[in-house]
Amino acid sequence: MDIRRMIVNQFGHPRGAAGRVVGWVMAHRPSNRRRNVWAAGLLDVRPGDRVLEIGFGPGVAVAELSRRVGESGHVHGIDRSAVMLRQASRRNAAAIRSGRVTLTLGEAERLPLDGPFDAILAVNTLGHWTAPAERLADLRARLAPGGRIAIVSQPRAKGATRDTSLEAARRIGDLLVAAGFSGTRTELLDLDPPAACVLADSP
Repeated sequence: MDIRRMIVNQFGHPRGAAGRVVGWVMAHRPSNRRRNVWAAGLLDVRPGDRVLEIGFGPGVAVAELSRRVGESGHVHGIDRSAVMLRQASRRNAAAIRSGRVTLTLGEAERLPLDGPFDAILAVNTLGHWTAPAERLADLRARLAPGGRIAIVSQPRAKGATRDTSLEAARRIGDLLVAAGFSGTRTELLDLDPPAACVLADSP
């Protein structure tokens, strides 16, 4: 396995000492922090909402979401990396102690939570799911009527451009429509390459 593939695999499933470094990078790189806070804002989370983040990484978006749901809401997160669970738990320790955040080891393929949720967020994780169309249909079933979902993708292939991001958004939008979501729309964040957030509603 070449070095580039090893690094990509670590970002998809951080583990061991290398995973701890990857988590630090994800938490402190300005573009990563900006992307997560931006996505949480687009999701229009409100006080009292129940929110699920799939693949919370070092917990940057969890912190922003918990601020937005306030004392009456709750943020649930799942991630398949024990390294990320530890880092995100430290970052959100106060919110966990207060009962506003629950972080769990888990995967999109075997969600340990039934919902209903008012909003669901996934940042740069859909590409790691098996059968993403099935996963999205399962998530729609766990959303409350009128609930929102936000799927973020920032293509990392060499030479990726704005067009690459728009094409990724188009594919995500098609998957969301096929899964029964409505009102799909795309927002771009001016990074290099741009991050695309595809939002949709549960009927």
